[in-house]
Amino acid sequence: MNRTDRLYAIVEDLRAVAPRRRSARHLAERYEVSVRTIERDIDALQQAGVPIFADQGRCGGYAVDPAMTLPPLNFTPAEAVAVSVALRGAAGSPFAREARNALGKIMAAMPARHASAARELAERVQFMAAANADEPVAIPLIIEHAVAARRVLRIDYVDRDGVPTEREVEPVMFLAGLRGWYLVAWCRLRDGVRVFRLDRIIGGHDTGRPAPARPTESIAVCLPGNVTRVPALA
Repeated sequence: MNRTDRLYAIVEDLRAVAPRRRSARHLAERYEVSVRTIERDIDALQQAGVPIFADQGRCGGYAVDPAMTLPPLNFTPAEAVAVSVALRGAAGSPFAREARNALGKIMAAMPARHASAARELAERVQFMAAANADEPVAIPLIIEHAVAARRVLRIDYVDRDGVPTEREVEPVMFLAGLRGWYLVAWCRLRDGVRVFRLDRIIGGHDTGRPAPARPTESIAVCLPGNVTRVPALA
């Protein structure tokens, strides 16, 4: 996670639990940086005008002005669990991190009694999985960001025969398949659309260069006819 994304995430984290506090150590462990880095981040946010307050001492921490927090969400316990069940489908997808963050924000913003009831109900919802189910593969944030920003990626890829290649690709979309998640992209090495298994991308570098627009017809012909997209966000 780059610093800009981390600064934004810290504010959202503090806002989700306000008026409670988060310690520097907790934030450092959450974002996998040092306590000193968190302290510098908080100082930068305060200098930028974000109303973050620090309490010193053993039980101290950081808190954001309650005026920046959202009112309690009107989710029932069953609705919150339904969201949790739906988000479970994101496990192993490029959006697994965001799914966990979204659910955390919902739970943090709910009234305490509803959140407690939701947790109790969630304990009585279980899933049956095959014994040989694959462990979800964590998708590098750099790939997510390149797809969203439409920037050219340089990737190290291992094909089905175990042959490694390095190539530049223009990310187009993510695609869920029976064997996992794929990146659909225009491959500059092959000069055409290719579908890459995300768990075979062993390294990546964002070149920072914008990817040119490609005709949608050239993308569609490479995809199976039963591909469906996620519902449009209102």
